Amino acid sequence: QVQLVESGGGLVQAGGSTTLSCAASGNVFNINAMGWYRQAPGKQRELVATMSRGGSTRYCDSVKGRFTISRDNAKNTVTLQMDSLKPEDTAVFYCNAEIRRYGDGWVWREYWGRGTQVTVSS
Repeated sequence: QVQLVESGGGLVQAGGSTTLSCAASGNVFNINAMGWYRQAPGKQRELVATMSRGGSTRYCDSVKGRFTISRDNAKNTVTLQMDSLKPEDTAVFYCNAEIRRYGDGWVWREYWGRGTQVTVSS
C-alpha cells in the first residue's frame, strides 16, 4: 500500500504565497518523478511542476518564475513553493509520483494524492 498525502493550500490573496507539501508513505522502495498537477473548475488536469530523482525540473509556462518545486529523496517528500499567486491559479492541486514498491521488481506505478484546494482571491 502506497499513499501520497498532501498538506498546505487554502485561501490566499492575490500576490501572496503559500506552500504545498506531499509525503509518500507505505511500501515505497524508490521514487522516480514527483510533482504537482492542478485542475481548475471546468478544465482538464494540467502539469504544474515535476522533478526527477536527480533534480531535473519541468514547469508549465504559466508558473515559471513564480513557483518552485523541491524534494527530499530521503524523506520521500515534494514541496511546491508558490509565490506571486494569481486568481487564475485557483484549483485543486494534486501530488503525483512514479513509485516502485518493495517486491515489485522493476515495475513503476503512478500514484495520486487526494488533492488540496488552493483559492486565490483578487
